[in-house]
Amino acid sequence: MPYKTVRELPDSVRDNLPKHAQVIYQEAFNSAWDQYKDPEDRRGDDSREEVAHKVAWSAVKNEYEKDSSGKWKKK
Repeated sequence: MPYKTVRELPDSVRDNLPKHAQVIYQEAFNSAWDQYKDPEDRRGDDSREEVAHKVAWSAVKNEYEKDSSGKWKKK
């Protein structure tokens, strides 16, 4: 289900990503949720939610990376 605010994101996202990365995650998830609503638009047997989370993480990784201490930082 789409996220209305970043406060609704999963703990694993909120507890680890900087605020800007959380916004990226939310926007990418919501967009993918709409884009991949039809099963034939998805690869494999992934659910709509699984695909949306994968797209969201990919969007975050375009702009952020983990540093040597394991914290997310802007590239």
